[in-house]
Formats: sequence, structure tokens, C-alpha cells
Amino acid sequence: MSLLASWLASPPPDAAVEIAPERVSAAVLVDRGTRGAGLAVRSFASEPLPPGAVAASLAAHNILDHRAVTAAVRAVLGRLDTRVARVALIIPDVAAKVSLVRFDQVPARRDDLDQLVRWQVRKSAPFAIDDACVSYTSGARGAGGAAEFVVVLARRNIVEEYERVCADAGAYAGLVDLATFSVLNLVLASSTVPASDWLAVHMRPEYTSIAIVRGADVIFFRNRPEGDEETLADLVHQTAMYYQDRLSGQGFARVLLGGSGRAPGAVDLARRSLEERLGTVVEPIDPTRVAPLSDRLSVTGDLLDILAPLTGMLLRTRRETVGV
Repeated sequence: MSLLASWLASPPPDAAVEIAPERVSAAVLVDRGTRGAGLAVRSFASEPLPPGAVAASLAAHNILDHRAVTAAVRAVLGRLDTRVARVALIIPDVAAKVSLVRFDQVPARRDDLDQLVRWQVRKSAPFAIDDACVSYTSGARGAGGAAEFVVVLARRNIVEEYERVCADAGAYAGLVDLATFSVLNLVLASSTVPASDWLAVHMRPEYTSIAIVRGADVIFFRNRPEGDEETLADLVHQTAMYYQDRLSGQGFARVLLGGSGRAPGAVDLARRSLEERLGTVVEPIDPTRVAPLSDRLSVTGDLLDILAPLTGMLLRTRRETVGV
């Protein structure tokens, strides 16, 4: 689930960086070395952005104050306790379009599959496909060779805006992914991923994304921009109906909620609404259950919201590059 993947056989990045409209944040993991101890968050930093510096959008410029955003990236990287040259970069969901496409037969050659995916998403793309970064990952498999793919589409010049900020701050962004996909990768890295269906809701002040995952395969994804007339309760209700009617849904083994809202208490309000609507316990998305904080760090305030996508991205890149 990524926009650009150029590290096929190289070490994992030094850090993960997220550029969001309200802040820039970064984190580093460390292997604790002791048998069974696993990974921990070694250091992290966050820097607020001035209003209007980043305006996440699918079609318009996103980085509106290049100098301020570059300074924030440079500041957070400077506060990490390691030298950072290569980063994995996380950008807002609303900077890209996510689609699920299904093929009855999948071409054997990768080049043919690439062309088929681009042709399929071209019909619904809000801009010329030649101006897009198109990335995809395999999803659920069907009978008779059918397969589904999760496709991410973003304007190339918008992705380059985010990459250029990192470059001007002294770091190469070799991998770019979306915030909610990074959160899903965090959940997938845990030891408690159900083999059946689970629901994840990721809130941000500018949008809310909802995903249904069957085992490890995303089978539904939808994003609701903040300000949309549709409430979260309406979105969840429509999603649940679609899940039952079109996805042969048998109920969610887990429901997870994380992130932050525009107003104080928005996440708690959303949790109560989800529990009432779905009739089940809604669990918080807690990155420290997968990668605890090192001994000198402590959980405060919105730290779980900050760390969830960063930790998910770092765990994913370690899994893909070094197999852990």
C-alpha cells in the first residue's frame, strides 16, 4: 500500500516522517536486542505548522508554505537521537484516491498487469493518468484466478511537493504512503490480527477514513472529508450495510478507532457512537502494544495519534527490507 517504492533490497529508512496539515512528526525505532523483546520507539518529535502551510487536496497544491514546512521537517529530524539521511514519508489520505479493482483473470507479466491497472483506474481518475503516480498491492483472491487489487492514485506533482520538502530539509524520501494505510500496517504487525473481518476507523481533523480488512486484505476503503454533510454515524451505517449486502459480511471480530478530531473529545464521541451503532466494544489503536516506548519516553496527550502511522510505516519497511 504505497505510492512510491524504490527500496527493494536496501536497509530500512532511518526514520519515518509524517507531514499533516496541522503538524510534522517523526520517529525512530530501535531493536532492543534481548531475545523476544522486539522493537521499541527510540525517539520521536513533533512540530506544529502555521495554519494554511499544508492544505491536503487531491487536485490542488498541498504545500502552500514551503519554507515553513521545510523548517518543521528539519526541526523534527534534528531532535531525533540519530543522524537521518533516508526517510519513509507519510502524507494525508485526501492527497490521493484509493480504489479497489477486481480482475477475473490476472496477467502473468507484471508489465501487462501495470497497464491493466492503469487502464482500469483511468476511467475514474479526476486528472490525466499520465500525470499520476499509480501504485497497487494485491488484495483478496477469488475463485478461478480472480483477484482484487488496492490501487492508490495521486498527482505526481503533489507527491513531488512533499518529497521536495524532505530533500530541502536534508533527507531523501524513498517511500511515500498514506496515513491510514500506515495505521493499518501497524495493526497488521501485531500478534492479534484476526483471520476474519475487522474494521478500522482513522480520524484526522481534515478527514475520516474507514477500512474493512479481511484477515490481511483490505476489502473496503472510504474517505470522508471534514465538513461533509454525512456524519460518521451515517458513514459507518452505510459501510455496515454495504459490508453485509455486497461483501458477504459475517460481523467484525474487532473494531478499532484512532486518530484525532477537529474538536476536543471528538474521538471519545466517535467511540461511543460506534459502539452504539455496531453493538460491540471499540478498541483504541495503540502503537505501544506493538512497539513500546523506550524507557526514557512516556505516553502523553495525543502521542498515540502521532505515533500510530509513524510506527506502522517503520514496522512495514523493516518487514519488507529485512524480514522482521
